[in-house]
Amino acid sequence: MILRSIGAVVLLLGGLTAPTPATATAKTCDFYVSPSGGERADGSEKRPWKSIEQARDQLRTKKNLTNCDVVVNVKAGDYVVDKTIEFTEADSGRDGHKITYRSADGPGKARLLGARPLTGWQKYKDNIYKTKVDRTFYTLFEDGARATTARHPNRSADDLWSPYLFSVTPEAEYQAQHTWLFFDPKDIPQEWDPDFDKNSQIVVWSGGSWSWFSDTIPLGGADFRKNFFTFNHSSRFALVNSRSGSRYFLQNTLRFLDQPGEYYFDFANSEVYYWPKTSIDKVMAPTVKTLVSLKGSSPDQRVRNLAFDGLALQYSDFVDWYRYGWNDAGDSGVVHKYPVYDRQIELPRNRFGMITLENTRDIDLSRLSISDSGYTGVFMLFANERVKVSDSLLANLGGDGIKVEGGYPGEGDISGHHTITNTYIDHVGELVPGDASGIELMSTGHNTVSHVVVKHSARYGISLEVRPEIANADNYARGNRFSYIRLEETGLDSGDMGAFYTYGVHNVEPHPIDNYVDQMVIGDVINDPAGQMPDSGTRGVHMDAGGCGFAISNVQVGKVSDQKYQAYQCNEVSNSDWQDGFDSSKMEYDKIGVTSAFPYPIPA
Repeated sequence: MILRSIGAVVLLLGGLTAPTPATATAKTCDFYVSPSGGERADGSEKRPWKSIEQARDQLRTKKNLTNCDVVVNVKAGDYVVDKTIEFTEADSGRDGHKITYRSADGPGKARLLGARPLTGWQKYKDNIYKTKVDRTFYTLFEDGARATTARHPNRSADDLWSPYLFSVTPEAEYQAQHTWLFFDPKDIPQEWDPDFDKNSQIVVWSGGSWSWFSDTIPLGGADFRKNFFTFNHSSRFALVNSRSGSRYFLQNTLRFLDQPGEYYFDFANSEVYYWPKTSIDKVMAPTVKTLVSLKGSSPDQRVRNLAFDGLALQYSDFVDWYRYGWNDAGDSGVVHKYPVYDRQIELPRNRFGMITLENTRDIDLSRLSISDSGYTGVFMLFANERVKVSDSLLANLGGDGIKVEGGYPGEGDISGHHTITNTYIDHVGELVPGDASGIELMSTGHNTVSHVVVKHSARYGISLEVRPEIANADNYARGNRFSYIRLEETGLDSGDMGAFYTYGVHNVEPHPIDNYVDQMVIGDVINDPAGQMPDSGTRGVHMDAGGCGFAISNVQVGKVSDQKYQAYQCNEVSNSDWQDGFDSSKMEYDKIGVTSAFPYPIPA
């Protein structure tokens, strides 16, 4: 009894609560959802509900579900999501029991689609069609693949971001500009001047030679005499520095629509133009940015004991403009202990994923297939504890695969004890290559990441970040364990990075060892040469800005353009192949990556 009390005190001091005691094996109460279900159904197998929303609403009214684990069996078929499916604390499992929404006919068979087909196409000219639309969206899909917003210059391959143009500066005083981009007149033909398209956007790695963050910003105008574009929003960094201009391409102008798989959206006239690769009848346009939201009303009123098993979630939307974080400390307008953390987190408008969680505890996401997201696949924002993502496939992601963003440092340890295991993440950062990561953990601790593959990322495979200015006592990125991980094809479009990356963890002495990396294989970390990346080179493991307090063991790195390992002398490293005496027999290759229990085919 005394020991239990002490344990409870330690957990409370750490800011995270003790787990709900495990219950004995409980009976299940089964309900059913089917595409052929009815409005007046009772949820039985013979009279199933027609949607997950209907099941959720009906379960709220039932008072006799306190002695069983509830299983909602979602039958195979397509369920179009026109409005985010929202779960609150009212939808939690009761009295320690769990509510599970599962694909009844096997993983991936019940599909939640955040898009609808576009219809009414008419020939515009040659191979280009156009149609009127009833909604605005910022990405498009054909036959299960993302279309390209018509751009200049044309991309070199469907799964790469290059090539780019480079900004220039007429005078040194313009180097600090965040809202004017000067272009080389050889890159932008003078004949574009009379019909400059007010729907056009720019995608730019602002910061000159830095290749850290990318912005997507609508253009406000163009001056073809002085050769510059104006932005409707400020970029993250200045557009030229002493070493280079910023890489950029232009998009969403009708004159750029010159090859299959490209589209143009005339926002003012609600018209979309598209050149199909296969069939114009297979074009899908997003309806929502988030398909499933789990959000308690406060950290004290959380969504609890919910599970989603075997569901496929496909298609979601992006945003009209994107920039990572505030540009300066304190720009959020809210007083914080460490206002500089404003620069490290998403703007409120961009805090979403295909699945978004806030104020949750004990949530299981298992055997999911998440694909074709407008932005992040799974986004855990602020107060979340003991979320488990397992046996899942995430593919073709507009932003990160899985992102955990904890609270402000020094203001409460509210995010942690998450598990990400036996999960494959493929093609990361398709719309936001800057800072893209298969898994990004920020201001969160005591997480376990194991048996994970991340493949094809513009920047990171896995990252763990806080800020270098944070005192050790206020740093929550502790007690994290990474094991049996494979990172392949990372750093494809950026530099000054590592496939495994940390930032600002334990930057102040002493550096106690409380984060662990073991059994990791990192494939080649080499930029796409057509991307003309101007930054410093790529690394296998990069412990940036005080990435200290790690025990790193049994790590193997392929080819890099800089160092395999870059860090201060503040970590314990053993049996890693940048050291003399590396012993490959200690590598457990057969256990690295997803296991034989992984429920989906490995992406080609």
